[in-house]
Amino acid sequence: MEKVEYGGWRNCIRLTNGIIKLIATTDIGPRIIRFGFVGGENEFYEDLAQLGKTGGSEWRGYGGHRLWVAPEAKPRSYHPDNTPVQYEMNGGRLRLMPEVESTSGMQKEIEVEIEPNSTHVVVTHKITNRLHWPVEMAPWALTVMRAGGRAVFPQEPYSPHPDIPDEPGQQIDSRYYLPVRNLVLWSYTKLNDPRWVFTSKYILLRQDTNAAKPQKIGLSNEQNWAAYARDGRLFVKKAIYQSGASYPDNGCNFETFTNSDMLELESLGPMVKLLPGQTVVHVEDWYLFDNVTFAETDESIDEHVLPKVKSIL
Repeated sequence: MEKVEYGGWRNCIRLTNGIIKLIATTDIGPRIIRFGFVGGENEFYEDLAQLGKTGGSEWRGYGGHRLWVAPEAKPRSYHPDNTPVQYEMNGGRLRLMPEVESTSGMQKEIEVEIEPNSTHVVVTHKITNRLHWPVEMAPWALTVMRAGGRAVFPQEPYSPHPDIPDEPGQQIDSRYYLPVRNLVLWSYTKLNDPRWVFTSKYILLRQDTNAAKPQKIGLSNEQNWAAYARDGRLFVKKAIYQSGASYPDNGCNFETFTNSDMLELESLGPMVKLLPGQTVVHVEDWYLFDNVTFAETDESIDEHVLPKVKSIL
């Protein structure tokens, strides 16, 4: 762990275990602006027009990984993270601590730790209510991925309709009269957009630099993972679904958004009534795999992507 200059910011912190490295900003943030293999490309998107900027009252995307407050609202979610953050380095663990947000009264914190001899990163997000009244909210972790890849989301396991079995005499659990997942659409979601691919087991969204309009969906994802594939590399984000909890945006614990610049791979924690002084915690696990290629079919994803995912679940 060492202090470095990156993207025009003079006070960044670089963490590496010799296999992967990440860079966090402290002149602004908290942001993890870079993540990838040592000697390789940044898997995260960077807004080149905004790199190195500090100060000001406008919200800037910057790129990288950030922490928001859900459900989305302006100005609450869009607090400009343009000022310096305090940080602590303890062994292989980096803690980023910004000031209390003037637009929300929340104080955020991101803690990052890289496992030795692995591509595994544990990212712990914390939000503390510094107001004098309770707030209903959920933590929302957004990772902005570099253009040119595909997001992959697992669907819940298939089971036939209880009254219409796939084969004679098949016994089917009667609970499958009831739904097993939420698929949430925004006003600008178009399921006939060619960037979407729906297979029987997966939902894929392709990032397209020529696309004129954004796309977004959310879902209840009890499989606990989502991935982004680009140029033979597979970034996997794991966040554990809490059964029985109430999630924001009509029940979403994973969401994705894309435009012509990037694609966001997002996880959300359950809704909570956060009392003054209380803290909510949301943990993600990141993994990065190399030499992973696949076609947009169940068979190909099952063969090339699913074994990687199963190795970390």
